[in-house]
Order: sequence, then C-alpha cells, then structure tokens
Amino acid sequence: MSTISQQQREEAKSELIFRLNDRPSLAQSLIAALQHSAAIFIGIITPPIVVAGALGLDPAMKSYLISMSLLVSGLATFVQCKKVGPVGSGLLSIQGTSFTFLATVTAIGLWAQANGASQEQMIATIAGTALLGSSVEIIFSRFIPLLQKIITPLVSGIIVLLIGINLIAVGIRDVGGGAYVYANLPEQFASWENLMLAGIVLLSIVLFNRIKNKWFRMGSIFFGMLVGYIVAVFIGKVDFSALTSMSLVTVPVPFKFGLKIAGPYIIPMMLLFLITTVETMGDLTATSMISGEPVEGDLYMKRISGGVLADGVNSAISSCLNSFPVTTFSQNNGVIQMTGVASRYIGFFIAGFLALFGIFPIVGGVFSVIPYPVIGGAVVVLAGTIAAGGIRIISTSILDRRGVLIIAIALGLGLSVILYPEILKNFSPFFKSMFSSPITTGGLTAIFLNIILPRELRNRSLSRDPSKDMMGQQEL
Repeated sequence: MSTISQQQREEAKSELIFRLNDRPSLAQSLIAALQHSAAIFIGIITPPIVVAGALGLDPAMKSYLISMSLLVSGLATFVQCKKVGPVGSGLLSIQGTSFTFLATVTAIGLWAQANGASQEQMIATIAGTALLGSSVEIIFSRFIPLLQKIITPLVSGIIVLLIGINLIAVGIRDVGGGAYVYANLPEQFASWENLMLAGIVLLSIVLFNRIKNKWFRMGSIFFGMLVGYIVAVFIGKVDFSALTSMSLVTVPVPFKFGLKIAGPYIIPMMLLFLITTVETMGDLTATSMISGEPVEGDLYMKRISGGVLADGVNSAISSCLNSFPVTTFSQNNGVIQMTGVASRYIGFFIAGFLALFGIFPIVGGVFSVIPYPVIGGAVVVLAGTIAAGGIRIISTSILDRRGVLIIAIALGLGLSVILYPEILKNFSPFFKSMFSSPITTGGLTAIFLNIILPRELRNRSLSRDPSKDMMGQQEL
C-alpha cells in the first residue's frame, strides 16, 4: 500500500468515534441505527411501490411486497455485517432493494401478465428469474481476488465518485419534492416550502455535526431530519392518513407464490447481476475507506469478495421470500462519515429495525410519511461526502497521463447519461435501463480502459518507492 493511502487511512481513523470492531453502548447504537434506517427506508420501499403500480397489483399484494422488502433488507444487512463464514464483508454495509433491476423486474411481470398469469404468478416469475440470475454474482464473487490488477484504487475511486454524484442528483430531486412531483406536478416542484424544509434539515445537520459533544455528532443526521420532520408537521406537509390503512402484522411465508422462470429474461437478469457486482464493489470500497480500513491488498479483496457473495446470496434469499433483488446502499457511507460511527455492530440494530418495520408495517409507516424534501436535505449532504471519498481514493494513485485519461473518459461518459439521458433514446429498453446509471456506464468504462490501456514503464518503476515517486513527479 502506498504511503499516501496509509496516511489517509490514519486520517479517516482519527475522525471516527467508533471504529469497525468497537461496541457502542445500547443508547448510542440505537441512535446510530435509527438515522441509518431513516436514510434508506424510502429507498427500500420505492421499488415494490413502483412495480406494484406498473403491474396493477391490488393493495394487499402491494403491502405484502413492501413488508417483504423491508424484512429481507434486514436479514441481508445482518449477513453483510456479521459475516457468516465467507458470506459478508464484515463492514458496516447496509443492504436494501435494488433500483438497478426495476425496469427488468417490471418487464418480467408484464411478460407474465401478457401470457395469462395472475398477480401471484407474476411475482413468482419475477422471483424465479431473479433466483437463477443471482447465481452469476455468487460465482463471480469467487474470482474477485484474482482481479487486483484490474480493480485498482483508481477504478474503485472513479466508481465511488460516480456513486456520490448520482446520489447528489437524487437528493436534489427530493429537495424539490421527489420524482412523482417532478414528473406529474411540475408547478409544485421546488416550491419555497420544499426548499425551506430541505434547507432547515441541511443546516441542522451541519450544526449538530459541528458540536463537540459526540452524542450530537453521532446523531446529527437523525436530529437534523427530526427537526425537518417536526417543522413539516406544523406546516401541514405530513399526511398521517396513510397509516390507518396499514395492516398490523405481516407474516413472511417462503415460496408463498411459488417460483417460475421467464425464459426471455434470463440473460438480461444475469447481466444486471454482473452490473450490480461493479456497483457493490464501489460501495464496499467507500465503506472500507471511510471506516479507516484498507482499500487495496488481501484483506480488502477478501472483504470485497465476501460482500459481493453476500449480495448474491441475499438476493437468492429475497427470491425465496418472493421479494426483489437487494444490493448495498450508497447513502449509508455518508452517514458513517458524517457521524464518525463505523462499528459493524450498528448493523445488527439496523437489521433489527428493518425486520421490525417489515413484520409490523404500522411501525415503519412513521418513516414512510417523511416528506421528500426532508430526506433530500440529508441525502445532499451524504452524497457530497461519498463523492469526496471517491476523490480521496483516486488520490492514492499516481495520476500520470494514462490515469488522467481513464478518469476523463469514465467521468465524461458516466455524467453524460445524467445530464442528457436522451442520448440513450435509440437503445433497446433493457440497455437503456442498464446504461442510464452513471455508475454502470462510468464504472464499466473505467474497468475496460484499465485493462486495455498499457501502463507506462517509467511510472511502474517509480511506484515501487514512494520517495522516488515524489522526486519523479517534481522532475515532470
């Protein structure tokens, strides 16, 4: 590992209140877990809501899918943080329902519907196809340690940077009022009320985070969102009526609707699991870096391998509960960096909360009515810290002409699909869905260029000695 990388790891450790294997008190754990849960709750329940709407599922089915998504996310988070044998990263890595599969999952349901399937059979077809596809990620995870020359800190840093930038776009949309308001009620988007709420949350997070008392820093995200939530209640922006229609208990039943397979969508589903592998590697790299842990070497690769394996195994478990594929969530890395709590034991409490929300929907309902601007104000801060983390990882590499070229092309193509999504209008629906993510487009570009572009011999020889690197750069 380079001297620069080691120095940054020490800096990251010095900013932490609780490190990876520290055990916070019960009260500290609950506060930390609550703000992680608040940051991801909407992200977990949105995919089943969107799919249920697109497929015309009845309210009971929609409620069941939401509950299973939360329960599975809790189980997956526990496995990821606990590390069961080779399965799991052993980092404070949170898992939830993946947006990457949204378009393909919907397409599978519509395909089954067109072939005369009932709503139960539609969900069974989605689950069966996803279960088969998850084997790709499980198998691929066993070969990640062999890819150390391909998945370098430069590549990982680019992916993490793109993750942060993509989340900034999501956060700003939530600040304005959310995706639905943006698409259907443009006159209400970015209203003064929405901007004020987001501004209050953002300012509150900064103030709480800068207080020297560790309790306020640890709970800065939660306290900031709580202030915004209270203000939103007083100005009439919170609708509690939705809570009255929620069931009290949802009992999970494995294979409740059975399993079926959509033949035409087997390969697309497998490709998506391959893409998810790249995104998960980026998320776990960010988690490792902000936790003061290595971002290269054997331990790092072992964690990445276990994390990707857990991604595939957890998605398989999700299919068995007739839910959708899961993956690591990026915004939680921002929570770790802002609060200084990297203890993986917090993950057990987060898992407990998510499982509780899934089994008792009325409990999670309190989170489900949080206004989007309140969430957006927090996500903008978290996303910015993730992007900054990506820059820090990139800085551990020697940026010669080759490195700069990889960064330029990967960022250029990755950001292009955010700025002008219409550039993909002539692609098929599947490829349009796949490459609409800047993480996928930029990440795959960085990996591809890192493979095909030859390394310069002079830089390779210099990199053996950090002191010579410094001298060499001065001469250049």
